[in-house]
Amino acid sequence: MEINNPYVFGNVSLLITHYNRSKSLHRLLDAMQKLHVTFGEIVISDDGSSYAHLQNLLEYQKIFNFRLITAPVNKGLPNNINKGQDAVLKPYTLYVQEDFVPSASFPLKFKHSLEIMEERPDVDIARYWAYWKYPYLKTIRNGFSDMTFSIFKLGYKKFYVYSDASHLRRSNFPQKFGKFLENLPSDRAEYLMMMSFIRKNGKAIYNDNYNDMFDHLNSEDEPSTVERDFISYSDSNPVITIIRNLYRNVKFNLDYLFLFSWRLERFIKAVKSIGKKP
Repeated sequence: MEINNPYVFGNVSLLITHYNRSKSLHRLLDAMQKLHVTFGEIVISDDGSSYAHLQNLLEYQKIFNFRLITAPVNKGLPNNINKGQDAVLKPYTLYVQEDFVPSASFPLKFKHSLEIMEERPDVDIARYWAYWKYPYLKTIRNGFSDMTFSIFKLGYKKFYVYSDASHLRRSNFPQKFGKFLENLPSDRAEYLMMMSFIRKNGKAIYNDNYNDMFDHLNSEDEPSTVERDFISYSDSNPVITIIRNLYRNVKFNLDYLFLFSWRLERFIKAVKSIGKKP
């Protein structure tokens, strides 16, 4: 460790999930190194990548000194996050997917957010990246704000207090909010975690300039491995956008108020029953 380096975070585990994108992973780790950011440990959770990519990971391990957690087959992102989180040893976890790259503003802003979380035990996560700005924020300091949720606030975007996108969380997160439900599409597992986070009064702080700490880069030779439904994510058709927004307003609020508890119980029972003998 460098004595004069202010960006040594010995109480933080850097957890990166990876699947068949070893060049992207190298780019991320190399960027952290060039920014002189050091963590207490680095954990790479691999989701059954091909032999060629695994060989690359073994070579990178010699350079970046990380622990590699492997899987015999691809079991999906929810499983990959769970097994990676189980492996971390430090009280804080910086979770990043392999296609994100830290920017020049990352080290100082990360330091500020960690200081806030150390001062405030009520804060569960610090969110660093998003597609759009969260609508209900209360300024703290150094470019971070509290995310405030109320069922009486307008719009469905109020629900996005939790996101899988790059964030810092306390490593006891699964004990408080549960693990990700596996054998589900990653978007569905993220939605259920979002609802669990809100219903259990999770507290989050937010990077006001929501995409200045990380760049989300998909190279042509290593494109995203997550397929998204055009109707669910496109804003090119205004009619579809209006219908989708109305649907989400109704669904999210009903799930939160009336349906989510018993639906979650049903999901948990169904997922746990998979693979069991009748």
